[in-house]
Amino acid sequence: MDVTTCLKSLLLAIQQYRDSRTAQHLSGLKCEQLLSSAQALPSECVSGLVELAGNPSTSPTLTSSIISLLSQLACDDQSREILHSSYNLTSTLAAVIHCHSNTPGEPLCLQVLQKLTYNTRIFQSASYIHELITFLMTNIQSQNEDVVMSCLGLLANLCRDNISVQIYIKSLDNVKQFYRTLINFLAHNSLTVVVFTLSILASLSLNEKVGEKLFDAKNIHQTFQLVFNIIVNGDGTLTRKYSVDLLVDLLKNPKIADYLTRYPHFSACVSQVLGLLHSKDPDPAAKVLELLLAMCSVSGLRSLLCEVVFKPAGLKLRAAGRDGGRKAQCGLALVQWLSSPVEGGESCSLQVLQLLSELLEVRLTHWDTGEWSDSGRTGLFVEMLLPVLLGLLKGLNLSQGDAHLGKHCLRISYVTSLLLNILHVTLQYFKILKCVCGVSQVCAEALLKTLELMSKLRQHVKDMETSFYRMLQDQRIVTPLSLALTSHHRDRVQTGLSLLFEATPLPDFPSFVLGESIAANNAYRQREAELSVKRVAVQEVPPLRTNTSMLNSSSVSNKSVHSLVEKIQTGLEVKDSHVSEIIDVYEQKLVAYASKESRLQDLMEAKALALSQADRLLAQYRFQRAQAEAEARKLAGLLKDAERRREELKVELSGQVLEVERSKADMEELLQHNSRLQRDSEEHQALKGAYNTLLNRFNETERLLKEVQAAHVSLTKQTDTLRKNHEALQLQQNKIRNLSMSLNQHFALFLSGLRAELRAEEEKVKEKEQERRDLEETVDVLRKELNKTEQARKDASIKASSLELQKSQLETKLKQKEDELNKHSAMIAMIHSLSSGKMKSDVNLSL
Repeated sequence: MDVTTCLKSLLLAIQQYRDSRTAQHLSGLKCEQLLSSAQALPSECVSGLVELAGNPSTSPTLTSSIISLLSQLACDDQSREILHSSYNLTSTLAAVIHCHSNTPGEPLCLQVLQKLTYNTRIFQSASYIHELITFLMTNIQSQNEDVVMSCLGLLANLCRDNISVQIYIKSLDNVKQFYRTLINFLAHNSLTVVVFTLSILASLSLNEKVGEKLFDAKNIHQTFQLVFNIIVNGDGTLTRKYSVDLLVDLLKNPKIADYLTRYPHFSACVSQVLGLLHSKDPDPAAKVLELLLAMCSVSGLRSLLCEVVFKPAGLKLRAAGRDGGRKAQCGLALVQWLSSPVEGGESCSLQVLQLLSELLEVRLTHWDTGEWSDSGRTGLFVEMLLPVLLGLLKGLNLSQGDAHLGKHCLRISYVTSLLLNILHVTLQYFKILKCVCGVSQVCAEALLKTLELMSKLRQHVKDMETSFYRMLQDQRIVTPLSLALTSHHRDRVQTGLSLLFEATPLPDFPSFVLGESIAANNAYRQREAELSVKRVAVQEVPPLRTNTSMLNSSSVSNKSVHSLVEKIQTGLEVKDSHVSEIIDVYEQKLVAYASKESRLQDLMEAKALALSQADRLLAQYRFQRAQAEAEARKLAGLLKDAERRREELKVELSGQVLEVERSKADMEELLQHNSRLQRDSEEHQALKGAYNTLLNRFNETERLLKEVQAAHVSLTKQTDTLRKNHEALQLQQNKIRNLSMSLNQHFALFLSGLRAELRAEEEKVKEKEQERRDLEETVDVLRKELNKTEQARKDASIKASSLELQKSQLETKLKQKEDELNKHSAMIAMIHSLSSGKMKSDVNLSL
């Protein structure tokens, strides 16, 4: 089935589904190269497919079939760009994922999105992009093994070189948890997952604390080794592609670029990477060349790349014995890609030309600074490279169309730039080794042919005239022009003169430098001629016929002709009259021819002057038009940049507006929090006053407590003293009680004995009444004294019982009691003495 029939069938199936909601023919269609035609039918078919896929009411099965068909269409970069920019397929697939996130076709949709978004900038403001980012982060954090790899790859595409998406992800609340999940993925078994994770972390956190810790000096060498191993021994083109992108992104950081310049295995790793160029697949070769061009942007790596690329043959052979031979021939692999017939290798060829131009420019810089140690290997490489470059300048076939013409002209511009650098390099090299003069001549001839071709094509190819005049004003054009103008070949001189005629009216044409170069070339040729003449004279070899001898012979012939004319004019004697008439006729004809020649000479000079003026005006007009077109293109570029900048500013403005709204909400919360803090401050002041009052009271109480404690200590000491005194007094009281009991017993015994004696005495005294009366009076007096004694004993007992309550008066009372006891003792002694005197008559009653 041809393309047109397939498109019509597809369009009919889409229309049938719109009418009857049946998709019996759509799922089985296979229509490749759908976007190869620029007609309306393919556009209508793709628009219908995208519309059906984005319709929420479309069945999931049909949506999966449409996505599968669109996946077949996105087979190259041009098709992916058309699907993304013209048909807005990215937002449509994001909407499909948002609406049908649990359908079986979800992994396929993610894979198609990953294809579309690779090296494509996605604006954050596009529809369903926020929902897509949320979906990707959720599935990555849930570690769903079915879609985690596609989610990581798609998120890596969205984050790469996209500030708006990076800002949005960093503003989310769960970004720290997301970072921790990504760091855990670095220990995954799949190298593809590890590369995707490193790419996301590099995009989000390379200039933050997390990135500084992750890519610091301790870990960066391991990262370099991992990335180079994946590039060389990767498990697929996809992993190698993202590894190259990761390393290119890391090289944009000056600190990491400096780490790579000090990486000890850099040369070996680059040699292995260059070994990948021996394959015939243009996709990995293009990524390898992209990595090498990114390394050339780092000043410290360019010289190391030169060492690897321009490795001499001896080292190559020795390296071939160790590494298998292919990986050592790095420069040869680059040269092979210049003339590669592989389909799709045009971009690789241009990348190789740009890379070699950069490396040879480094070599020129080294020679300008006096570093000539490796000039031989560069000269050998240039000798190998020149035939290939000359072959690239050929092969123009106008019958193949404008596309082939545009590619050929673009290749010519790159080749011309490289040839200019080679010419400068070989001229510097010529100062050291005089065996490569032919290289300079070949480069100069190639450049002149290129400029001549550009001069012819400048009216037919877009931007060719601007490039042509820009190259004529380049300082490096002086060398090939001076070599052409001083050449022995007529064609080269004519080509040089025509280019000089075009370049003279230009404002920045280095005419003074060109004159100096021509003078230097002439002086060099003169010295070479003098040396060759001396060598010929020494060897006694006859001189060759040169341009100088030809000029001398022509001058001699001119002199002989003039002498003949002079002889005729001075009146040579001729005897024949007929001959004299003939001479007169020829003289008249010669005079007529001379006058005609003078008129023709004047006309030629006027014509030449007019032509020169016309050409000069034409050149000025072309130059002004080229300047105007350049200005117009520059303004168009500026307009595009302004529009792109406007989109970026619009995205930033939306982000800033969101930040302002968040700031307003935060400000309101802060005001409320401030009012709460104000109330808390007032309460705090009140509590502070109460606290100060309580603190004063506490200090006063503490002071009183200390005084009470001191008083307590003193009272404790006094209590101890009183207890000791009480114990001593208790002992004394016990002694007194015992003494009182013994006294009472003794007194009772004494009374009983006294009563007995009194009864005996009463019996005895019955007889004597007078004595009895005296005795009764005496007994009464004794009884009164006895009662007083008993009363005093009772008082002593009461006072002894109250000693515990009246300790302070105890000693005085004890002294009183002792005095009273002494008195009682004296009285008892007197009574005892009275009773023991057996009532003698001489008893002194005064007692």
